[in-house]
Amino acid sequence: MSMTHPKYRVAAIQAAPVFLDLDASIDKAIALIEEAAAQGAKLIAFPETWLPGYPWFIWLDSPAWGMQFVQRYHDNSLIYGTPQAERLSEAARRNQIMVVMGHSEKDGGSLYMGQWIIGADGSTVARRRKLKPTHVERTVFGEGDGSDLSVHETELGRIGALCCWEHLQPLSKYAMYAQNEQVHIAAWPSFSLYRGGAYALGPEVNNAASRIYAVEGSCFVIAPCATVSAEMIQMLCGDDPAKNQLLLQGGGFTTIYAPDGQLMHEPLPEGTEGIVYADVDLGMISLAKAAADPAGHYARPDVTRLLLNKAPAARVVTREAQVAEFIDAEGPDSGSRTGEGNAAAT
Repeated sequence: MSMTHPKYRVAAIQAAPVFLDLDASIDKAIALIEEAAAQGAKLIAFPETWLPGYPWFIWLDSPAWGMQFVQRYHDNSLIYGTPQAERLSEAARRNQIMVVMGHSEKDGGSLYMGQWIIGADGSTVARRRKLKPTHVERTVFGEGDGSDLSVHETELGRIGALCCWEHLQPLSKYAMYAQNEQVHIAAWPSFSLYRGGAYALGPEVNNAASRIYAVEGSCFVIAPCATVSAEMIQMLCGDDPAKNQLLLQGGGFTTIYAPDGQLMHEPLPEGTEGIVYADVDLGMISLAKAAADPAGHYARPDVTRLLLNKAPAARVVTREAQVAEFIDAEGPDSGSRTGEGNAAAT
């Protein structure tokens, strides 16, 4: 019996949020979701920390200078389970489209670089965090854990996501490839910073990383990339000539790549807001993997192997949970040794 492979349209955003305004940015996100759904898209992907915008202030001056933005950034970061989050899941359900939102996630007193995969029925497919924030991002965001390197079975195929320079981490990429990822969302913030002087931050290197991911992983890569608006420049840089040379308007280089590395659409100019579309056929993956499957027939596990620990790293573990874990580890006959378990967990 032959196997049929899903064929559908995907969409990737190239636009600026309403910077540091969560509610207004959600309004804009919902409008983009509705536009993509009207064009037949079954999946739409947003850039890294699109809600409420990437914290460019951490790159422009000292931490003391950037503190003026910190409270507002916290106040406008997304908290799961709130009415703002519900608006996004409802938009996915109403438009029958999978949404992959890049956002600053607030959990308690900490922020994380989140990607929320929302199913077309409005349910949560996955909530992940960037495993290791890059460079000065670590002054704002906490870290994810091994559970964030996961690929998820959906009606649209096996879906996974990473942020920005996670695509320069060879072992993290290999962990995703090994889970037979078929459609990958590579979320980028914008290539607007230090243009001309730091090539590793520019569009050439980073789009190459997305493209190589497609070829190495034999998967489709949807790589949304935000733009920096004139309003953002004014808010962050004002009339300071030095800062205006560091952060430039534009920087949007959204791309969608096929498993053979081909660009699947006409690119938008870097300063233009819009949506990029491509029609994917998961059947193409078999052709790519027939040539080279890095975690399958093209691997040499006798020479190199990856150790992947996907256990969630809880920040707080209660004493009761430790006792239960100890009893489970000891086996079904350990009930009479509860006292010993308590002592061991103390």
